[in-house]
Formats: sequence, C-alpha cells, structure tokens
Amino acid sequence: MRRRDVGLLAAAVLLTGSGSALLNRVAAEGQSSGVRYGEWGVALDARDTAVTPGDDFFRHANGAWYDKTEIPADRPLASVWMVLQDEVELQTRAIIEDPSQSSDPSGKQLADFWASWMDEPGIEARGTKPLRSHLNEVAAVRTRDDLLRLFTEPGFTSPVQIGIIPDPSKPDRYIAFATQSGLGMPNRDYYLREGEKYDAFRKAYRDYVVRVQTLAAIPDAAAKADAIVRLETDLAKSHWTPERSRNIKEIYNPMDRQQLAALAPEFDWTTLLDRLGLGRVPTVVAAETSAIADAGKMLASVPLETWKDYSAYHFIRAHAPYLPKAFDQAHFDFFSKMLRDVPQQRERWKRGVQLLNQQLGEAIGKLYVARHYPPESSRRMNELINDLRSAFAERLGALDWMDESTRKEALAKLDAFEPRVGHPVKYIDYSPISVDRHDILGNVVRANDFAWKLQVSRLAGPVDRSLWLMTPQTIDAYYNALTNQITFPAAILQPPFFDPKADPAVNYGAIGAVIGHEIGHGFDDQGRQFDATGKIRDWWTVDSATKFRDRTARLGAQYSQFQPLPGVNVNGELTMGENIGDLGGVEMAYAAYRRFVRRTGQAPALTGLTGDQRFFLAYAQAWRQKMRDGRLRELLLTDPHSPAAIRVNGVVRNIDAWYTAFDVKPGEKLYLPPEQRVRIW
Repeated sequence: MRRRDVGLLAAAVLLTGSGSALLNRVAAEGQSSGVRYGEWGVALDARDTAVTPGDDFFRHANGAWYDKTEIPADRPLASVWMVLQDEVELQTRAIIEDPSQSSDPSGKQLADFWASWMDEPGIEARGTKPLRSHLNEVAAVRTRDDLLRLFTEPGFTSPVQIGIIPDPSKPDRYIAFATQSGLGMPNRDYYLREGEKYDAFRKAYRDYVVRVQTLAAIPDAAAKADAIVRLETDLAKSHWTPERSRNIKEIYNPMDRQQLAALAPEFDWTTLLDRLGLGRVPTVVAAETSAIADAGKMLASVPLETWKDYSAYHFIRAHAPYLPKAFDQAHFDFFSKMLRDVPQQRERWKRGVQLLNQQLGEAIGKLYVARHYPPESSRRMNELINDLRSAFAERLGALDWMDESTRKEALAKLDAFEPRVGHPVKYIDYSPISVDRHDILGNVVRANDFAWKLQVSRLAGPVDRSLWLMTPQTIDAYYNALTNQITFPAAILQPPFFDPKADPAVNYGAIGAVIGHEIGHGFDDQGRQFDATGKIRDWWTVDSATKFRDRTARLGAQYSQFQPLPGVNVNGELTMGENIGDLGGVEMAYAAYRRFVRRTGQAPALTGLTGDQRFFLAYAQAWRQKMRDGRLRELLLTDPHSPAAIRVNGVVRNIDAWYTAFDVKPGEKLYLPPEQRVRIW
C-alpha cells in the first residue's frame, strides 16, 4: 500500500523528437555550417521517395532508414532518440565515475551506490542472504492486521497503492490518493485477453513465478505459483481499463475516513495511514473505487497464506535485478525477452546508469547541468515557447466553434502557463540515504523509502511548484495539469532535438511541435477540465464543450481504425489526450512557423523542398522509430501514446497545409475529404 512516486493526475507526457529551437540568427536562406543532421537539419537519405507522401507519410520521410535499421539486440526499439540517449548515458557514467567527486558527500554517495551495483562477484557471493530479513518479515505475519502492516513496509507490493499529489480541488495543497495496483504483468489485458499469444504469456508468467521462488528456496513453488496467479487474475478482473482510469471525473473521489471505511473496511485505513506517516490526513482520493472495494473483499476472502506467498514473491520480483545473476536473468527472460521480444540484456553499466538516475537522479543532474548545459539554451528555448504561445493565442481568438465566455477562460489559462527549461532552481538533498558499497538491495530499498518520506515531509506545507518530475538528464518533456506547468529538461535541448544551426522550418517542425504538444495538454480531453490555477473546474459553456467533444470523438474514431499488430488496434479513447496533443502541437507549431516567415520573408526552397515541406518532414523524422512487436503490443495495451508511425500519419491527414505542401490528392491512402478532417485548435 505504499509509494506511488508519480502523480496520478499529472498528465505527464513522454516525447522524443529530432530537431531544434528558434534561430533568429540563422542566415536568411536557412542554411548554416555545422548542422548535425543533413545539410540543414533533415536526413534526406532517410526518406523513401518511392512512397507517395499521401499514401504513407511516415515511410515517405523515414522508409529508407526504417528498412536498413536493425534494432540493437539489447533494445526494444531503435530511434533517433536513442542516439542522444547513448551520449547522455556516457556523459552520466563519466560523472558517476569521476574520482574528483569522491571528496564531496554527494559524489561519494554516487560512487558507493555505483560500486554496489557493479560488484557482481560480491552479489553472487552473498547469494540470497540479503533477502532473508525481508522474507522473515513475511514469515512473521500471523494475522490480517500483520499483513496490512507488511503492505506499508518499504519494498512490498499491495493491491492498493497510496501516493501524494496536489489536490485537484485546491492545487496549492497536497492530498493523498489510493489507486488499484498489485499485478505482476503490465496490466489487466495480459491476464484476461483471449488468444494463443496471451495464453503463452500467462504460461510463461506462471513459470517465472515458480522459477524465482525456487531460486529463493521457497518450498512448494508450483502450488504457490498457481495460487498467486489466480489471485492476480482476480485482481485483474476488478481493475479498471486504462482509458477509464485516465478519466478525471471518474477517479477524483475524495473521501473522509468514514467513507473509506464504508468503501473497503478490510483495509483499516486509520492504521494504514498512520504507518505511512499520513495519520493527520483527513481526506484520501479513492481513484478506481470498485477495484479498491474488490481488493478489500479479496483481502478478507483469500487465505492469509496465499497473501503471504504473494508478498514474498512480489518482493523478489521487484528486486530481482539486485540479486544474483540467476534472479536477474529470469526477470529479463520473462519481462524483456518474452513480453517485449528483446533478445539480449543491456550491458550492466548502462543499467547502472538508469538505476542511479532513478534513485539519486538530481544529484547527477546538478553535475550534468554544470558540465553539459549552456545557459544560452534556456534563452533560445524560452523564445520559441513564447512564439508558440502567441501563435496559439491567435488561434484561440479565431476559433469559430468556441464562444466568448469559454475563449476568455482559455486565454487566461494559456497566459498562466509556467514554462520551466533546463533544470530545477533547487536540487534534492539525498544525504539522509545510507549507502553501503556492499549492499545493492539495501541501497535500493532505503532510497525508495527516502523518496516516500520526502513526499510525506512536504504534505503539511503548500505545494512546492519548484519541484520537477524529471531529472535534467532526462530526454523527455511533460505537462502537469495540477500546476499548469510545462517542463523541458536540459538533455532534450541538444541535437538531434535542439540545434542552433538548423533551418528554422526544421526547428518549428520538430521541437516546436513538442512544445505545442505540451501546451496542448492543458486543453486536451482531460487537461481542459483544469483551470489556470490547476484546479479541477468546469469553465466551459455547454455549447463549447459539446462542440469540443464532437471533434475529439471524430478524432478518436480515426485513430481506433489503425491496427499496428494483427488483432490489436490503437485504443482511440486511451490515446485521446496524446492524439489531441500531437494534432494541436503541429497546428500551433505550423502557425508559429508562418508567423516567423511573415516576419523574416518567404523561405526559399532548399534542395528542392519548400519551407512547409521541410516543416512537415522535420516533424515526421522526429518520430523516426522502429519497435519490436512485443514492446509495441505492450504499448498498445497500456500506453496513452499512439505508436510513432501513427503519431505522424494520424496527425498530418487532418492538417490542410500538409495537403497543399505535398499535393495530396483524393484516392491516396491518407487522404480525407475536407469535411472529415478534424480541426480542434
């Protein structure tokens, strides 16, 4: 029942892109020396010009790259994003291993944590000894109350998770929330979907549960595995679908202690919250109410011994990478090789970089910014953000379907957007974490416990708007509906994302569309339900809301027709917010680019391509990606983002300027008649 570290309602979005930022210094013809990709920012040799843009724009822009690219054996996908990730991983490793940092307490923490992870001989020699104290905690459970207490201990899995977020009804304060949890496989579909593929997943999962228990010398592993999988399957049956769980109106259910007790009395909420440090919290948001209630019923009806076996197994599963190689390999064989089709484990140092970014990320980030982030990047990025905001304000002012009352509120929300670029103004102090060079499992458990207690320590005060949900070395971006903030970490602001020497059309088509996407999240199907302060409030008139829903329903129907894998379509409802963000992001970025052209003069052709063509090619190449089927299946079932090719083709077919730029005609596969194109922003 512990530690939900990411905000339930934060509407964070992960993006990868290729491109750059606003460049007023670029020569008038758009060319400059030193651009990293191609002659002016687009890799023309990545295209497959035999494919007509109107038939498949993703392949037209990326087909040659796609056909010749092999996915690395240790990766679920290949993409332009990976090029930069590889560089950042090397930079991060250099920071961690820098001997000059050893005299600094933070540097010593990093070095000791790293040493504990890289000490494979020591991990093998200790065997399962580091597990004993944790499995002894399970063995000591004698009653249901003991079991509930176990759920609050660091590292243990519970059918209901507790976290802390800004309160959607009063976003300047924090509130606790409870949400469905407790599955080992990615989500309910892996337990419940019919078909040979899913039967194979379920058999392999049962075998994995047997395997790790056997490795831990737990007796009767097969019988216990059967009971554990039955329990998880029953939990999966009660779980809400991903699309339902993203609906703010359904999941925002604040309850006091009496209401919680009525919903699921089996959880003894007062004791649980006390043990989590939340004893003074008067209200908890119960997200998936029926799933929480059903978990409580199962807590009472399922034998205590089964819950104990479940708890022991899940502790081992969650910490398998920090145990001897047999545990780590078994974890990889199922979760990566079986589910995601990844044939080879990543090098240990690369996984170590990922681990330290998770556990001590801002300590690394502070050093990363000092070494690799030029302050000038923030200035240029803010210029582009302001340009996108101005373009969107113009579009809001011209919308014929939005009435004046709603328009006024929308403009106020846009004006209140707070962009954060590069890095936080203050960094987390990890000094309370005890790091032992010979105890990787303990280090991870203690670091996670620290992260939870840090959240609890903030609960009594006002919401700290300076906090970041990503580290500076993360190659991503996000929007937080509860604070109305858009955030762009330092690592994304460099080639191939941010290149001050590229053609302006490329800049607007790539990073400009990313910025527009983040802004657009404030006005997607869920983000639009929050006002300028981050408060959940309906500021839409009935007429404008009806017209908005009509447009988004048509967009969802378009996306639901895409079938990237046999029998698995894009879920237009689950991906609705991201699809709105993608479409709106390109609309905003294109409007900003046309503003730029009006200021500087018509952009001449480069290598036979107009400025508008370069804009759309840059957008398409930002999503240059090739993915293994297993990973693609997982994303289709669990992720609110559409697959990369559809984030290209699904967007451009709704934008009139794309039709003009590439002379797209009726009869071509992506062609939509003007009346069927969805125009939101």
